[in-house]
Amino acid sequence: MNGSEPQLLDELAKRIIEELQADGRKPYAAIAESVGLSEAAVRQRVKRLIDSKLLQIVAVTDPVKVGFTRQAMIGVRVSGDLQAVAENFEAFPEVDYIVITAGSFDLLVEVVCEDDEHLLDVLGRIRTAPQVVSTESFMYLKLQKQLYNWGTR
Repeated sequence: MNGSEPQLLDELAKRIIEELQADGRKPYAAIAESVGLSEAAVRQRVKRLIDSKLLQIVAVTDPVKVGFTRQAMIGVRVSGDLQAVAENFEAFPEVDYIVITAGSFDLLVEVVCEDDEHLLDVLGRIRTAPQVVSTESFMYLKLQKQLYNWGTR
C-alpha cells in the first residue's frame, strides 16, 4: 500500500475486504457464508491480500485515549529529493502518515506525540532535517471522525 501500481481485484476479493473493513475480527466462516466461498478459500485469499501488502488488519485507537494527547499534521516544503526526505521521516517513530502532495506543501506528515514538549522535539527534528525549507503545523484539537471502512468502490 505504498502508491505503486494499483492491483486489480475481483468482486470476491472486494467483498472480502469490505467484510473485514466492517469488522477486522470477523471469523473466516462468517465471511465465507457472506461471500459464497468456503472458509479455506477465504483464508487463502486473505493471506494472499496480506502477503501482497494490499491489505493490513490492524487495531485502530483514539490516540488521546491511549495517552498521546498531542497530534498534528505538518505541512513541509522541501528543496530537493522529496522521496529521500519522506524516507528520512519514515524513521521517526512519532510519524504515522506521510504523503507526497501537489500544492503549497511538498509533504504532509502526521505525528502523534505524548504532549506539547514531545511535539516540540519532533517539530525541531523535522525543521532541521536536510532539504527542509519550511514547515507549517496544524494542531489537532479533537478527533471528530476516523473511519477506515470506505470499501473498495
